[in-house]
Amino acid sequence: MTQLQLPAPDRVLSSRTGYTRETWLGVADHLLDSLVPWFSASGAQVRLPGRGSWSGADCDGLEGFARSFLLAAFRIAADGGDERLVERYARGLVAGAAGEWPRLTPCSQQMVEAAAIAVGLHESRAWLWDKLDVPEQEKVVDWLSGFVGSRTWDNNWRLFQVVGEQFLASVGAPYSQDDIDGGLDRIEDWYVGDGWYSDGDGQNFDHYIGWAMHLYPGLWTRMAGPSAEGRLAVYKERLHRFLEDAVHLTGTDGAPIHFGRSLCYRMAAAAPYWMGALLDATPLTPGQTRRLCSGTLRHFVDHGAPDERGLLNLGWHHHFLPTTQPYSGPGSPYWASKGFLGLLLPADHEVWTAREAALPLDEHDQVRAMPAPGFLIQATKHDGIVRLLNHGSDHNAEGTPHYNRLAYSTRTAPDLTEPTVPGEHTQVSCEHLDNHVSLVGAAGLLGHRGSIRRLRVSGAMAASWWEASGGRIEVVSVLHGRIEVRCVLVDGPPGIVRHGGYAIAGLQRPEVIANETWAQATRADRLTSVMVGLRGYARSGVHRNLDVNAFGPHSATPYLEAEHHGTDPLVLVAAVVLSGDTVWPGAVAEGIEVTVDGLGVHLRFADGTTAGVRLGEEVGDGGAAPNAGAPA
Repeated sequence: MTQLQLPAPDRVLSSRTGYTRETWLGVADHLLDSLVPWFSASGAQVRLPGRGSWSGADCDGLEGFARSFLLAAFRIAADGGDERLVERYARGLVAGAAGEWPRLTPCSQQMVEAAAIAVGLHESRAWLWDKLDVPEQEKVVDWLSGFVGSRTWDNNWRLFQVVGEQFLASVGAPYSQDDIDGGLDRIEDWYVGDGWYSDGDGQNFDHYIGWAMHLYPGLWTRMAGPSAEGRLAVYKERLHRFLEDAVHLTGTDGAPIHFGRSLCYRMAAAAPYWMGALLDATPLTPGQTRRLCSGTLRHFVDHGAPDERGLLNLGWHHHFLPTTQPYSGPGSPYWASKGFLGLLLPADHEVWTAREAALPLDEHDQVRAMPAPGFLIQATKHDGIVRLLNHGSDHNAEGTPHYNRLAYSTRTAPDLTEPTVPGEHTQVSCEHLDNHVSLVGAAGLLGHRGSIRRLRVSGAMAASWWEASGGRIEVVSVLHGRIEVRCVLVDGPPGIVRHGGYAIAGLQRPEVIANETWAQATRADRLTSVMVGLRGYARSGVHRNLDVNAFGPHSATPYLEAEHHGTDPLVLVAAVVLSGDTVWPGAVAEGIEVTVDGLGVHLRFADGTTAGVRLGEEVGDGGAAPNAGAPA
């Protein structure tokens, strides 16, 4: 396959990214053309190389077809038809529906892919569906009819049934209005305010809120037409409010925050911003929308996605299986197609013709409290990094690295598995180390951050706690510039308290240094992670690891340790810094005055500003989201 060839950057229209509508079309064409060698003889499956999912090869082949068909549909609509794409996907569609695709059964992966096909058929209707003869249409209807009266998983999957059956309704086929209404009514139970949904019961906040919980209701309104007007007004209001928060979740380099599951969908993170423009439901100007979305596309293109074969692989910047889930197959990354939703906007739409405009982080540092999901955002203009302090999203009680860390960012990822590098700093397991506070006893870990109990998120402060072997660990995050001060309360059995900072990773081994009071790791590009003990810590170190991080093979995590004797609650205070600029740990320590009085902590910063924290006063679910604690 030839390498990706893009138009010359347009620095007049797109001063920040250089990307235009022609660039988006070029990337879409490259992705679609690169799939041609992987189509089955009938055209019904796209059997890509790579690790299979738990759904089996036939379903994986369907997935490759369906998800790329969504991109093809957007591309077909963008230019009013593309005969090559229409013929390619029409042929496969009919062959698959005639028997080469597994039938839709309750809670099956086929439902996910059928929803993509339904949306794609709607958006390319005039060029593809309307050109099929009646027997061919009947085959497709028969296959999609597996949605009717069936059962889905009780989360974003409810919306797959909604759009699938709405397409059936639009072509005069049998469908269940109860199924459609039931799915749309169900997501009302998960709406937690400020534009945020939970993805099912519990505290499930991640990229799915944008690329599923807001995306599919918006797509449904396009399919349902005038009958959707009542719900459309609600969806537009919520999407507008969500985007007021979501604009703060992308770095100035276009990188989304590396947080949550299904991260191999990559540029799908752009979908809700495009939907805001499609529905006229966005606080962003047209130039801001394109600047943000093009920034995200360019970020991944510049970092190797698509790869040298023109394929989207299972990973983030490069192939990296630990960041995926068992349901992910080789076709899964093509949910990135959602990020090309903007191609449905005509070439003369202002989102394509306006000059790119600055986003908030392009001009100023940002601190934003998001109490609905339990997030506190810390973003710095000088290095373009966005940090998400997570005091509310846990996804499940067991806890996983993509949810149970105290913080995530646009430039880092959590370490995911256990192998360590022989030599220095090998005495510390990486399990629950980076951006985590753990209590370690003689028998090992005494509890980890699973179910998050919220306390508060407001201003420049957020707090939560979790159970630890019959006790509790509470963390209060206080922001000041690029510094996060973590005030920690440990109340539990005796053990070693281990508190890690951001894991940084790259192609080369990070430089590391540690003394009794602070530890630092620095990447080749000078991205630096620092932990500074301000009160109560006895020692520090840096833990190295190999092949456990999505950002590169060599990772390093600075950490602090303290002794907890188990008699009285222990109060600890640390400064956490992730920066693309030089960090002087000694100056950080000298610039923060800490006073502890019982369970009260008073902070005075070098510029004279102060903050007060009271630990241990609030017990319970505090500000937990509705439905918190239910299984995902």
